[in-house]
Amino acid sequence: MGHRGWLVFLISGGITSLFIIDLCNAIYRCGCRSLWAGASRYCNIHMAGMKHCPWCTIGTSGFALILALILGPQLALSFWPSRWPFPARLAVATLAFPAAGALVAVVAGWLAGYWAR
Repeated sequence: MGHRGWLVFLISGGITSLFIIDLCNAIYRCGCRSLWAGASRYCNIHMAGMKHCPWCTIGTSGFALILALILGPQLALSFWPSRWPFPARLAVATLAFPAAGALVAVVAGWLAGYWAR
């Protein structure tokens, strides 16, 4: 799997890196936009008097940890010992992004009290 595993990870991880901020907004409804459309410029972290997005409040190193927690399963799936054909492995690794991302986001939101009243 060697080179193909790295290719699967580079593609699926690239998709994750490109769209992670869109997932942030999809889950938290915080105002973040695609990287090419302003990124966190419109996030609620810039507004006083409201709860702030858990992913955007933790800073660069915290956001890097969030990204690593999502990329980890993608890396594992990219090299998981199996006879999956390349397209299937790529699909599974790519679909790990919204699945792992949602799980990480729910935990981060819960820990931050984002949805608490």
